[in-house]
Amino acid sequence: MPAKKAARQSVKRAQRNQSVRRTTRTAIAGARRAVVSGDVEVAEPAIRRAISLLDKAVKKGILHKNNASRRKSRLAARLNQLTN
Repeated sequence: MPAKKAARQSVKRAQRNQSVRRTTRTAIAGARRAVVSGDVEVAEPAIRRAISLLDKAVKKGILHKNNASRRKSRLAARLNQLTN
C-alpha cells in the first residue's frame, strides 16, 4: 500500500527534521546566553554558529527562509548592541 510507505517515510523525515531543529534551537539559545554574558569574544562565534545552522535548516527545507532571516537579524541586532 502506498499509504503505509508514505507513513514510514513521514516518520523517518520527522526524526531527521527534529534532530536539525533541536540542534538549531540549542545553538540559538547558546548564542543568546553568550550575548547576555556580555563577552563579545564568546558571543560572536556562538552567533556565527547559530546563523550557520539556521542557513542549513533552510537549505534542508526545515525552516522557512523568512523565519531564519528574522532570527538571524535578531541575533545580529543583539550582538551589535553588545559591541556598540
